[in-house]
Order: sequence, then structure tokens, then C-alpha cells
Amino acid sequence: MDILAGIFVVIHMIGWAIVLGGALTNMREPRIARGVTHGALTALVAGVIVVGLTEMSGGDVNNIKIAVKLVVALVITAMAFWGARNQERVTRGFLGGLAGLTVLNIAVAVLWS
Repeated sequence: MDILAGIFVVIHMIGWAIVLGGALTNMREPRIARGVTHGALTALVAGVIVVGLTEMSGGDVNNIKIAVKLVVALVITAMAFWGARNQERVTRGFLGGLAGLTVLNIAVAVLWS
């Protein structure tokens, strides 16, 4: 079960890397690439699976931390989908907010112990 959870953690990290990279590379010409929405959804689903696998294996889960990360992940995913549907309204500030929230989610995961 630990190996499976580890695989999903890697998938989760790759998803956030896609979101962060996509937001930063599109700053010059503001738009949301299709990969950003896929990365956000992948990270969200993989994160939920990791929490489920950890709970099932008897691991200790900080529910407040998970709730904060889930809310931030849902906001990021909603922003990515909204931006993909409304390309003409995406600005550099929007992409900066998307990148900032992604960094916040990563920081919460790493720094909150």
C-alpha cells in the first residue's frame, strides 16, 4: 500500500508542476493552456487518493491541513477551468494568482508539520 501511495504522491507532484509551469510560461501571452486544467484536475484527484490510501493503511492524517489544501486545490482547479473557458479575460494577474496559489499549496504541504 505504501508503494501505491508513493506513486500517487509522485503523480500529485507532477500535476502541480504542470499547473505552476503552465501558469508561468503563459505570462508573456496571457492564456490558460489545456495542460494546466488537466494538471490541476490530476493533482486534485491524486491528492484525494493519497489521503484515502493513507487513512486506509492506518496512517496519521492532519485533517485541518488536508482541508486547507483541498480548499486551495479546488480554487486552483476552478480558476484553471474558468480561465480555459474565458481565454480573452485571462490576464497576467490571473496567471500570477494561479501560480501563487499553487506555490501556497506546495508550501502548506511541505512546511506544515
